[in-house]
Amino acid sequence: MNAQTPPPLPIRAMIAPVTPLQQNCTIVWCVKTKKAAIIDPGGEVPRLMAALKEQDLTLEKIWITHGHLDHAGGTAALKELTGCPIEGPHPDDQFWIDDIGTSGAKWGMPEARSFTPDRWLQDGDTVSLGETEFEVVHCPGHTPGHVVFFHREARFAQVGDVLFQGSIGRTDFPRGNFQDLIQAITKKLWPLGDDVRFVPGHGPMSTFGQERKTNPFVADDVLAED
Repeated sequence: MNAQTPPPLPIRAMIAPVTPLQQNCTIVWCVKTKKAAIIDPGGEVPRLMAALKEQDLTLEKIWITHGHLDHAGGTAALKELTGCPIEGPHPDDQFWIDDIGTSGAKWGMPEARSFTPDRWLQDGDTVSLGETEFEVVHCPGHTPGHVVFFHREARFAQVGDVLFQGSIGRTDFPRGNFQDLIQAITKKLWPLGDDVRFVPGHGPMSTFGQERKTNPFVADDVLAED
């Protein structure tokens, strides 16, 4: 019996670290239509536009995981340049978005500005891209309005600053909550499957299964000891 070649995935993704904080801005696109979304355009908008052109992609959406400067500082400029709608984050991050201009001046990114999303997102929503669809998972803790974008068929997620390879998001910012973050990771992300590969807000990719084995904050063995 011959092994069958699995069907091609409906999406592709590329990571473009931006800002002095090296935030993982992610460009995802529908393979069939070449319609793209930029997730977390923290800055360096001309570079992101050049990446779209290099891949022959058409920007359709701007998706935001949460309102921190390094993830959302370039959103207003990208919207002005392209006219594409901004989707996300959850409305509980409005106060962070309102603070982007002040934060930008503090961190040497004076071009960063606040914005108003065209669509706030809630847990269980879906967002479309070309002929494909992502699920929205609300994962508070790092910020109260943080969301994750998950493509079920591709077994792929962009998790922002919820989870990293070997670590988790900080919870010492205003309205951060450590227990909320642990709950979101273990009750909302883990059930999606150990095989899910994720892009974190900073650093290298990993899988949920790998983090359940080795992450010193949320590994199954670590949490079982609590």
